Amino acid sequence: MENKKLGTLMLVFSLVFAGFLLYFNSALNQDFVEAGCLLNEECRGIDNNIGAVHFGFGFFGFMLGLAFYLLLFNKTDERIMKRLENDRDAKISADKFSILLQALDPFEQKVMKAVMAQDGITQNTLRIRTDMSKAKLSYVLQELERRNLIKRERKGKTLAIFLKI
Repeated sequence: MENKKLGTLMLVFSLVFAGFLLYFNSALNQDFVEAGCLLNEECRGIDNNIGAVHFGFGFFGFMLGLAFYLLLFNKTDERIMKRLENDRDAKISADKFSILLQALDPFEQKVMKAVMAQDGITQNTLRIRTDMSKAKLSYVLQELERRNLIKRERKGKTLAIFLKI
C-alpha cells in the first residue's frame, strides 16, 4: 500500500516538475531567439542552460517511469509479507512440536518424529522406521491416541497414523 502512495506522490511531483521544465525551456528558447544567437558569448550561456533543461527532462522521465512502476507493477511488499508470515507460522509450529516432544518419553518421541516426517504413515512402515516390536509400537500408539496427539485410521489391512496437533 505504501508503494501506491509513494507512486502517486512521485507522479504528481514529476508532473509539476515537467511543467516547470516546459516553462523554463520556453523562456530559454525565447531568450535564444531574442539574442539572435549564432555562436557568440551570450549564446553559449543560454546553450549551457538548455543542456541543463535536457538533463531535467531525463530526470522527469525517470521519475515518471518510477512512479508508474510503483503504482502498477511493484507487488513485492505483499509477497514479502506473505513469506514472512508463512516462515513465522512454520517456526511457531516447529517450536510447539519441540516443546511437546520434551513431555514425551523416548519411544513416544521417536514415533511422533516419524509421523511428523510422514503424516499418514502406515503402522507397518512406522514399526520399521522406529525399530520397535509390534507390541511396543501398539502400546505407544495407544498411549499417544489416548492423549489425543495422533489418530489412527484403517487403511487396508493396517492403520494409517496422522498427527492431531
